[in-house]
Amino acid sequence: MKTRPEPDEYLPGIERYVNLVPEGHLVDILQSQHDQTRLLLKDLSEEQANYRYAEGKWTLKTVVGHISDVERLWSYRIFRIARGDARELPGYDRDIFAESAPFEGMSMTEILTDFTAVRQSTLTLIANLPEEAFLRVGAFSGHPLSARAAAFLIAGHETHHMNVIKANYL
Repeated sequence: MKTRPEPDEYLPGIERYVNLVPEGHLVDILQSQHDQTRLLLKDLSEEQANYRYAEGKWTLKTVVGHISDVERLWSYRIFRIARGDARELPGYDRDIFAESAPFEGMSMTEILTDFTAVRQSTLTLIANLPEEAFLRVGAFSGHPLSARAAAFLIAGHETHHMNVIKANYL
């Protein structure tokens, strides 16, 4: 899939993520992101992985775990919408997810293994959807949401957090 979602396919807050996705085929972009993220983070020490750049901020482990958690949620949304289930999809509270997640007790290697598993699942889903499935629209937070927009959000969300990691953690 190469075509970008139109602004009427997603709620306004998603635009900042969609705009971060470069031009190109989305499967290739997601695979390249995965490879770059793993390369950047695979050799970090546990001290680096447990770093917080400010009081009240998440550790690097939690940020990477959050990327995977969000991808799981949005892949599920893609799946539901692409299969024709247009019912309203619920939101979530990222802070509750982060507080309840096991990331602090996991090694960075374990977190990256999970990241890879989640991304492979997403890639398999997206790579095998027919083009018309990407154009199907459901609802999220009172706004239309296409499967295509949800897929772009995954890529843009990772880019956003990798920019934060490069600027504040490494």
